[in-house]
Amino acid sequence: MKKCIVLSIILTIFTTALSAQKFERKDSLQGTITKERAWWNLVHYDIEVNIDINSKFISGKNTIQYEVLESDSIIQIDLQSPMKLTLARQNGSFLTYKREYGAYFIKLPDVQEKGSTQEITIAFEGNPVESMNPPWDGGFVWKKDKNQNPFIANANQSIGVSAWLPSKDIPYDEPDLGMDIRISSPENVISVSNGRLLETTKNPDGTKTFYWKVENPINGYSINMNLADYVHFNDVFEGEKGPLDLDFYVLSYNLEKAKKQFKQVPKMLEAFEHWFGPYPFYNDGYKLVEVPYLGMEHQSSVTYGNNYENGYLGSDLSDTGEGLKFDFIIIHESGHEWFANSITNYDIADMWIHESFTTYSEVLYLDYHFGKASGNSYLKGFRERAINLSPIIGIYGVNKRGSGDMYIKGAAMIHTLRQIMDDDEKFRELLRAINKEYYHQTVSSATLEKFIMDYTNLELSGFFDQYLRNIKIPVLQFKINNGVLKYRFRNTVDNFQIPLKTTINDEVVWLKPTKKWQTYASEAKVSQFNLDDNFYVYLRN
Repeated sequence: MKKCIVLSIILTIFTTALSAQKFERKDSLQGTITKERAWWNLVHYDIEVNIDINSKFISGKNTIQYEVLESDSIIQIDLQSPMKLTLARQNGSFLTYKREYGAYFIKLPDVQEKGSTQEITIAFEGNPVESMNPPWDGGFVWKKDKNQNPFIANANQSIGVSAWLPSKDIPYDEPDLGMDIRISSPENVISVSNGRLLETTKNPDGTKTFYWKVENPINGYSINMNLADYVHFNDVFEGEKGPLDLDFYVLSYNLEKAKKQFKQVPKMLEAFEHWFGPYPFYNDGYKLVEVPYLGMEHQSSVTYGNNYENGYLGSDLSDTGEGLKFDFIIIHESGHEWFANSITNYDIADMWIHESFTTYSEVLYLDYHFGKASGNSYLKGFRERAINLSPIIGIYGVNKRGSGDMYIKGAAMIHTLRQIMDDDEKFRELLRAINKEYYHQTVSSATLEKFIMDYTNLELSGFFDQYLRNIKIPVLQFKINNGVLKYRFRNTVDNFQIPLKTTINDEVVWLKPTKKWQTYASEAKVSQFNLDDNFYVYLRN
């Protein structure tokens, strides 16, 4: 079975499961800005983690610094079973708490003073959930490399960082000042996390502690740990903001393959800085880290498991040949540094902001390095894999993202917006403006939609409703009788109104269809009519 067909099956299963989902109290506790979350703003994490590889057991503590927005005395900290909170302390006082599903409600010793900055230390331990299908279902991956050395990683997609770390596990709030993380593990492995490595310490018990520091805000699901018999090599990219450090951690026996395949990283950065603006985390650097699963967009620590070959595990998702011109994981997961890590969805229901723009980044990479026709061909090739069983936008307040179509259909929507604008330089300016406006911020779909409409001066309410909140694909219906062309929109929401680029008798003509039949005014008889197939609109007669 083709690997790209396998991907389609995964998307179908995911979409079907979403449409059948019923929600419970535990979903609201994870996905809602509860009263016990709303009163405080996350400032910084200081994390210490001990990894016992043989027993697949982790323990440690997280000192959480926060700003008090409104006075209160109950704080919600998230940590999922089977992990356990073993201690909560503030200002020398041990705190009481109660657990409800994956939420701990901790009673603070005093009512917190509005405007003050406070800290709470949480100790934890347990055997974290193991991922059966990383990175999609999330959890830890405990494997060995072919030399029987430990090969371990975690991925927090869907499940959330609270699968192993006590935290404020909801996307709207990120630690403003980043995090410090110290990972202690057996001395025969190197432990890699986000940000920059500040220090490595040998401990008397035969372990090593690797101290990593992130200076920028970081979304919870991006926090990761990777442990293996790594070798390290590096490079420097001369980017828009100056020298950007590039660090690569790969299994020792893959070093030569990595040095060859990872030459795509500077090419990726060149293309994406052109389209999106400067790489968002210069002071934290860029890393690509080999892991025992396909890969994921961990901030400043992108993980990689694509077998050092182009395409998606060697397959072209577009069936055009264009998808074999680049390494899917390097390009796609790195694109998330702009859309997911710098610009993060306020609620996971708006995850299209991550995946639609990042899937479209693949098109833009091809456009930049191989020409516009290459990018267009790739987009049109994978576009037909959209399933259209449920909307791209998910359900708010219950930690449920939308349909898997947020990748393919979302990218096709953005490509259609580019056609409507009909000016690639203005489209590029829009992408860069989005990244400047929402740099290191969380944003909702509604806010981003309004920004795009205001920036382009286009009325796009129906456009976004059609592609994000509806499963129908617009149809341009036409008929030609005795040389007279008539046309209208079908399969659209009521307020859907976009111009379309067509050819009539080999002449380019922009039409503005509505749901009502319109007649094309022409002295000449119409004998030929086509729609520019870069628009995600079906043409039917």
